[in-house]
This record gives sequence, C-alpha cells and structure tokens, in this order.
Amino acid sequence: MWLGFCLCVAAAIAPAEFAARRASLEKQLDATLVLFGKTEAGEELDGFHQEPNFYYLTGWSEPGAAVLFTHTGATLFLPAHNEARERYTGRHASAEDAGVRERTGFDNVLPLGRFESELAKALETSEKLYALPDDTHTAALKSLAPLRTVQDAAPLITDLRVKKSPSEIEAIQHSTDVSLAAHRVAWKTIAPGLYEYQLAAVMSETVIDKGCERWAYAPIIGSGPNGAVLHYAENRRRMESGELVVMDVAGECAGYASDITRTLPANGHYTPRQREIYNVVLGAQQAAAAAVVAGKSMLTGHGPDSLYQVAYDYINTHGKDLHGEPLGKYFIHGLGHRVGLEVHDVGAGPLDKGDVFTLEPGIYIPEEKIGVRIEDILMLDENGKLVNLTADLPHTAEDVEAAMRP
Repeated sequence: MWLGFCLCVAAAIAPAEFAARRASLEKQLDATLVLFGKTEAGEELDGFHQEPNFYYLTGWSEPGAAVLFTHTGATLFLPAHNEARERYTGRHASAEDAGVRERTGFDNVLPLGRFESELAKALETSEKLYALPDDTHTAALKSLAPLRTVQDAAPLITDLRVKKSPSEIEAIQHSTDVSLAAHRVAWKTIAPGLYEYQLAAVMSETVIDKGCERWAYAPIIGSGPNGAVLHYAENRRRMESGELVVMDVAGECAGYASDITRTLPANGHYTPRQREIYNVVLGAQQAAAAAVVAGKSMLTGHGPDSLYQVAYDYINTHGKDLHGEPLGKYFIHGLGHRVGLEVHDVGAGPLDKGDVFTLEPGIYIPEEKIGVRIEDILMLDENGKLVNLTADLPHTAEDVEAAMRP
C-alpha cells in the first residue's frame, strides 16, 4: 500500500551541519587536504553512491567533484556540464550555475579545471598534503606534488565521524524504523514452500515504498543449511517446514544505514533444539549489552573490557553440541560494529557517548543445519545510557512466535 512519499522520506542533514563539520576539521588541520568524490562509472547497479568521507564533509551527492581544504577554508570543485553525457545520466550542477553556492552550501565553488592550479597555490604555503590513500586519484595527486608525502586523511575524518550528532541519530533511527517495518512484513509472509528471494522481494517493496534509496547491504536470507553460512547472499533456496531462517536485512535512507538480524522458524514454531540455541544467542547478546560502559567497553578483542569476550564466554558456558562440546567454537564472527554512513562504519576505539553500534552474537552449526543470529542497533546517549534503536522488534522466542501468527 502506498503510504505517501512526503511522510516517509528521512529529513536530510542540514547544510549548516556539513559546514560545521568542515569547520571542526579545519581547526585541527595544519596542512592542505584533498578529497575526491566518486565519478560515474557507467550504468551503476544500484545508482550512484558518494564516497562516505567526501559526503560527510560536503553533503554533495553528485559525481566527479573534489574539495580542497587550506588555511583559508574549503573550496568545492565541480565538473563542467557535458551535454552528451548528461543525456544519459541527467543534468548535474556546475560551478557556472546560478545559485550554486546556496545549493552546495560552500562559499567557494570553482570549476574542476581549476583544481590543479589552486592546489599548486595552496602547496606554496603548506608543507603537508593529506588525502585518502586508497583513492583512485592518489597516484595523480602525487604527480602534482612530487616533493610531498601524501599523508592519510582518514584518521582526521574518522575522529569526527565516530560520534553521531542528533540529526545523524535521527537519520539512523529512520532507516531502522523502515527496516523494522520490512521485517514485520516478512514475518507475516514467511511460510514453508516459499523461496528465500520472495522474502527479499516483500522486504524490498517496503524499504522503497517508505522512501529509502537502497539496501544498506545485500539481503541475507538463509534457510536451513544456508543459515549456517555467515554471509550467504544467493537467496535462491526453497524454505521447508521445521527449518530456521536467518534474516539479516536492512535499508539505507538519506545516506545512513541500518543493520538488523532475526532468526525465525519457517513454520512459526521453534523446535526444542532450535529454541535452546536461540536462547543461548539471546542470552549472550543480553550479557554483552549489560556489560556496556561508556568510554571503556570494546566491541572486539579479549580481556575484561571486551564485549566480544562477554558474549563468547556466555555462549561457551551455555549449551553443548551433539558431541557434548561447548558452543563457543560455533561463534565464528565478531560481536558488532559501528553504524552510520556505512553499515560497517568507521571507529575502533572504546564505545562512548554518541556511538551507534550493533551487538550481533551468533551460533552456526552446519552439522545440525542450524544458524542463529540476533542483531540489534544500540547507541550510547549523551548521559552514557544504552538505548536500543531496534527495541520494537521482538527478541524472545516466545514473542517472535506470537508476532508471526496470522
């Protein structure tokens, strides 16, 4: 059912916030910094998608742009109009367009053809040059400044991106709410005899209908033995009664991602063994959540501050496999990651106020054709309190079964 586009699309981040981000970067910058946006690569499978660091600082989502940071501020460079190309890809802004400063939010907007000369001017008074080392333009940049060592700009930008602003949290919550709606539709649709891709289809309809532009990642819907494959993405198998279905699916709205996983019984009822494994995974997630301490807890690693260790220890001390062995060896991936402009967002230090992240323990036993993962998105608010952004989607086996009933 069409719900009304204007009621569903997430509000975009305000231009003033992008300007504030640039100002924060400039305060800690003692050099020239260059970032390149992505270029059009032809007929993109899911449309053009901007490089996340570039977007974070510019808010610019059109292809072929560059930005230059110097001690006098930031300049956005836009490619000139190319009528032949724009017949295929649509018209994009150029520096010569009327109102381009208001549209971009930059005081300084120049044609891309002037980038090299402006960079040369900047390097006359700057000893250091920063850029993203994995950018496709890095080699060309080095040829423009052969006497400069191009240093990595990523840590400078990561320090800003890790802590999410209220508007970013609102955007992630919107993506999450849309994704939760897609899960609920699938929960009412799932039945033995359906194919995995049919669940992906009904979820896709909900995500697009609510105004989101794309998936945050390729949908993972693994039934039976496929549920024990961590990143299974073929979605071609027919679901059978008595099997579990791992559904790791979420959308991206206004540039910000979500990430949600639930594990459902295809026929609406967990077997005793499935319920046992499910409860171990849920217990591990709850134990990790209870151990979160702002400014101290780590998602990865081992030791007293490691949330991964908390989840692993819980799994390894609750339940056995068919051979009487502990279940820890079947927890084969990390516990979680930060979420933002990228589904696996930047940042690797202790969790702190403003962080948004997942907790997603799992147990995968190929011998039993069982895979169970439960994944939620959480955040630490300004007081260091843990908030579950996915709390509205049932967690316990009993509540999942109840929610699946017609």
